[in-house]
Amino acid sequence: MSEDSRQSCGHVRGKAQPRMNFRPFLVAALGLLGGIFLYAHFAFGAGRLIGAAAIVLALFLLLPPFGVRRTLLVAVIFAAFALAGAGGVHLAAVRFQSGPAEGEYAVTGTVESAAVRGGYVHATLARLSFDGERAGGKMEVTLYGEDVRTGDVLAFSAYVERNALPENGDSYAASDFAAGVRYSASPADFERTGRTGNVFLLVNGALYDSLHTHLEKDTAEIAYALLTGNSRGMDAGFLEETRTGGIAHVFAVSGLHIGMLYGAVFFLLRRPLRRWAAVPALLLAAGYCAMCAFTVSSVRSLLMCAFAGRMRFFGKKYDHLSSLSLAAVICLLLSPEQYFSIGFRLSYGAVAGIALFSGPLSRGLQRLKVPSAPAAVVVSGISAQIVTFPLMLDAFGYFSVWGTLLNLIVIPALPVLFLPLVVCAFLSLILPFWAGALLLLPEGLLSAMLFLFSSADFSAVLAGFSLGAGTGVWLALNVPLCGRVRLRPALRAASCGALCLLFALSVFLENGTFSGCRVDVSSADRGTCALVRTREHAVLLIDGDASLSFCEDFLNRTYGGNLDAVAVVSEDAVRAVNTAAFLPADVICTPWPVETGLGSGVVFAETFRVGEMTFHFEDTDRLTLSVQGCVAEFAFGKEEALSADLFVGTASGRLKYLLKDGIIKAL
Repeated sequence: MSEDSRQSCGHVRGKAQPRMNFRPFLVAALGLLGGIFLYAHFAFGAGRLIGAAAIVLALFLLLPPFGVRRTLLVAVIFAAFALAGAGGVHLAAVRFQSGPAEGEYAVTGTVESAAVRGGYVHATLARLSFDGERAGGKMEVTLYGEDVRTGDVLAFSAYVERNALPENGDSYAASDFAAGVRYSASPADFERTGRTGNVFLLVNGALYDSLHTHLEKDTAEIAYALLTGNSRGMDAGFLEETRTGGIAHVFAVSGLHIGMLYGAVFFLLRRPLRRWAAVPALLLAAGYCAMCAFTVSSVRSLLMCAFAGRMRFFGKKYDHLSSLSLAAVICLLLSPEQYFSIGFRLSYGAVAGIALFSGPLSRGLQRLKVPSAPAAVVVSGISAQIVTFPLMLDAFGYFSVWGTLLNLIVIPALPVLFLPLVVCAFLSLILPFWAGALLLLPEGLLSAMLFLFSSADFSAVLAGFSLGAGTGVWLALNVPLCGRVRLRPALRAASCGALCLLFALSVFLENGTFSGCRVDVSSADRGTCALVRTREHAVLLIDGDASLSFCEDFLNRTYGGNLDAVAVVSEDAVRAVNTAAFLPADVICTPWPVETGLGSGVVFAETFRVGEMTFHFEDTDRLTLSVQGCVAEFAFGKEEALSADLFVGTASGRLKYLLKDGIIKAL
């Protein structure tokens, strides 16, 4: 038996070996993730316990047979960092809720990021003061006008609202929590009182002005998004095409961008500075991260570049998985709320996929005689998507069919687009007289990209279903499937096969309606939706606050077919009907006639039937459902009033129920 064969079986020279190499930083990272996950589950109702399956399985495989010392060491490290993670996110939640209460204030703040869209500026403010008193956190504001830039200091009076903690799986609240955005306001007017002393924010604002002065608006917004990660001002249709095409990460300052910048500088300076070339490369990358407000993916990439530079400097071997784990430990210890950011999960998940699967996939392509350059692109794309597939489906409600193919094209082309854009854009600030000529090259490349995505259709996605518990099972499946685990072939095949069957069963049970009536509910700041369905029929209930994008996101996660009806459960019926008009439904139901402007497709009736389901409007914003001897009451924004088997209000969160034989069962 060869050495590789003995290692794959977990035996070297007759001694039992751990199924995974012991990496202290990996155990620490798993501990932090586990502690934060458990706190989020019990405190916020976020995530299912099955989501911890991958962590439990990885810990088990880290232990060698009968390794008492190893077991104790792993247990101590994991427990210590799990407590640190839970305690850290608790303190972050306390900080998030601290500060002034809702009310009218005179506010000053520094613009950290801004985007112009439709005559309004959507900005994030930092360094806040309320009535002259400093306050922590950030604020999202919507301002009338188009002349606000990053680095401006603004003053205004407005009613300030507090943002909520991410309870019941509210993805929008989770995003605010991760970003530290505690407040929101929409002042009628504002005053620009000065400019910040932060040179990085000033450079960001200067880049915006230079690009929008010398480029067409759409092209300038694409260039600005590529350079700073701020894509809020981009054309909505173009941005949606890139999202459904699976390449939206190009317009966020991700690890790709920082890695390219670091690599380019290191390559240029490696001959004169040799191993010291990593120092200026890291300094430039750090400055670039600061200009982009230290996005989570850029910080992760910066840390990993620093670790790689250190290993190269001292002539030591670089371990990808340990480097990623140490970056996660630093990030989560300093800012545990980043766990709630989809950017954190996708960034670390993608790199984890590359660390776990790039080796086996590369060896497989070598056997097929695939050239090394295209093989590397294929391997990185597939490896990243193996881990991020369930995360993207859970976060966005769909998974791009085009993603793998387009990334095979875009990732190799990105350096050709990004590096010249960086050089030309910053030179345009130094040499403003030549800015127009300097930006001609990137303008041509960006215009070609804009034309491609404006003329092509990349809207094919996998949508209309939820993974549910399958997300945790899929992530657990990655552990025995990867090449970092030593398992006998038969045991590897058996464990992977069992997890594949469990994954299929989880998805089947999550999305199937086999008998009775099922209710899925999602409630957030942007409204409340309830999907009521039997095996043959589906009806969507919405309130007046439900925006079209919120309804579409909800349907992407729960239902992929055509709706029999949309019922409006709101006093603001006109707004809700106008939203319902753009949803894939046969009819729209309201209790009494309203002026909608729609010629047909609206049914005004206090009672309507869909299959075996009977819906009755008790009031404009209160509806009951009768099915199989059960009565469910829907009153978005009101307290329970009727003697119903099931009450659904705005505090319900994401619920799933099955009504069968007169019994309501929680799934």
